[in-house]
Amino acid sequence: MPPATPPLADRRERLDRYLAARDLAAVWFARPNSFAWLTGGSNVVDREGPVGVAAAGYDREAGFRVITDTIEAPRLRDEEVPDAFTIEAADWYADSLAEAVAERSPTPAAADFDVPGFETVDASSLRQPLAAADIDRYRAVGADVAAAIEAVGRSIAATDTEREVATELRAALEARGLVAPVVLVGGDERAQQYRHYTPTETAVGDYALLSVTAHRGGLYASATRTVAFDAPDWLADRHRAAAAVEVSALAATQQAAADGGTAGDVFGAIQQAYAAVDWPDEWTNHHQGGAAGFAGREWIATPDHPARVVAPMAYAWNPTVQGAKSEGTVLVTADTIEPLTLPDAWPTIEVDAVDDVAGEATLARPAVLHRNP
Repeated sequence: MPPATPPLADRRERLDRYLAARDLAAVWFARPNSFAWLTGGSNVVDREGPVGVAAAGYDREAGFRVITDTIEAPRLRDEEVPDAFTIEAADWYADSLAEAVAERSPTPAAADFDVPGFETVDASSLRQPLAAADIDRYRAVGADVAAAIEAVGRSIAATDTEREVATELRAALEARGLVAPVVLVGGDERAQQYRHYTPTETAVGDYALLSVTAHRGGLYASATRTVAFDAPDWLADRHRAAAAVEVSALAATQQAAADGGTAGDVFGAIQQAYAAVDWPDEWTNHHQGGAAGFAGREWIATPDHPARVVAPMAYAWNPTVQGAKSEGTVLVTADTIEPLTLPDAWPTIEVDAVDDVAGEATLARPAVLHRNP
């Protein structure tokens, strides 16, 4: 059985609507995030590949199906796929996955990978908003991401290299059953120079930013923590400014979801928030994040981005202010803004959304953790 059984009644309802609206007989998912959304399991063997070793599908007549090869079928049946799925295996030496799906699927059909004669499905739109059972699992994923990054943040030293810290982060995440496609560690010099501080052999020095995106059961959570050994005088103010932009973005997200607004609407509020904290051009230096869920970002907001903001949904906004960053994964519903990667024993600060930008909100956000050098 998969590590997390998905709510199949919810998936059936969404896919029935999709097939009926497009007059299709079947739809197939071989990209790992959508395979996980439908099955709760993983089709990944090679982490570098955009398409996994199996395709999960929904067929109007036959229901839930998985097509793979004779190498993978036994393991997928035993460890990754719910009993509700019929598993079909093609000879590993005979057909590609696309050929196997094309031969065995009714048509017309759609797929999220290249299958000759099939339409392309926008899987992201099917994955939004989150189902109630997804939210329950998301809370556990977020808590474990926070626990992993905080355990490492409390243990590192100023003399550790960025690469050594990144190795510890990956180990802490893997130990909790999390896969981490993004692990960034920026020491005092590189965190000020770059927004994507890919780890190097440089020592972290006076302070460090630790940023991760990790997933389990298909659900992705992102978080950043700041550890200071000899904090620059400006760090606390810049950190709070970034946090104020993040909270403003979340307030704007909730408002946009209620009003039928777009990602572009939220981005406009982010720009106003940067101006209000006296960093009006800072948004030009890095993307600001967007919707999360069964991808690190289901979409990344830009000016005038047309994506509809929905609830309940996870969002991960990640504003930066020249060497400081505030980032977490947060569940936004009609009534609540619930941080999913909120610290346990890590210090926090209470942060208000900027006035007159996008509604009222006050949230606890991770503070700078001060450690002895």
